[in-house]
Amino acid sequence: MRIDIISVLPELLESPFAHSIMKRAQDKGLLEVHVHQLREYTTYKHNQVDDYQFGGGAGMVMMIEPVVNAIEALQAKVQYDEVIFLTPDGETFNQKIANQLSLKGNLLFLCGHYKGIDQRIRDHFITREISIGDFVLSGGELAAAVVVDAIGRLIPGVLNDETSALLDSFQDNLLAPPVYTRPVEYRGWKVPDILLSGDHKKIDEWRHNQSVDRTRERRPDLL
Repeated sequence: MRIDIISVLPELLESPFAHSIMKRAQDKGLLEVHVHQLREYTTYKHNQVDDYQFGGGAGMVMMIEPVVNAIEALQAKVQYDEVIFLTPDGETFNQKIANQLSLKGNLLFLCGHYKGIDQRIRDHFITREISIGDFVLSGGELAAAVVVDAIGRLIPGVLNDETSALLDSFQDNLLAPPVYTRPVEYRGWKVPDILLSGDHKKIDEWRHNQSVDRTRERRPDLL
C-alpha cells in the first residue's frame, strides 16, 4: 500500500511513522508513506497557501490553487483509490472504515489547517471525508497519523500474528475481553482459572462472554 499525505507541517508526521509497527511495515516493503509539503506547490509570494475568506469572518482558509496543484501533481504519478480530507465534519472514523481502507492500494490524504479548505476542493477533488471525533484539532496531521496507523496495522504481514488484529476491540462490534500475563498471582490477585485450563473452546467462550459483558457495560450502543 502507498499513502501520500499533503500537509503544511510535514514535520509533525515524522515521528509517528518512524517507529514501532509503522516502521516495521515500511521496512518490510508492505507500506509506503510519503509526506508532501503543500508550500512547494504554491505560486504565491512567501510560499503563501492561505487567505482571508470571502464574506468576512475570523480565520484563514487554505487556497484552492496550491492544494489542486499538489493533488494533480501526485495524481499524475499515482492512481489513488481515495482522496481523503481529514475534517471535523467528516464521517466518524471507526474500525469498519479502517478495514475498508486497508484493502485499498493507494490513498491520498489532505490535512486541513486554519479555518479549513476552499469548498471547491471538497466538491471536485475529495472522494471521502473523515473525522476522528467530535472535536477540533489545530490541523489534520494528528488525525492522519491516527488513521494511517489504524489502516497500516491491518495490512497482511505487518503484525507478527495476523490473527491479533481480528481480536481487537470493535472488529465484531464488541470491546476486547480482559487480558492477563505472568505472574499467575500478584499480591493475592489471581488470573482466572479458565485461562490456565488449556481448554481453548471454553477459553474462547469465556472471552466472548467477557466481551459481551464489557460492551454492554461500557458501550451499549455497539450492541
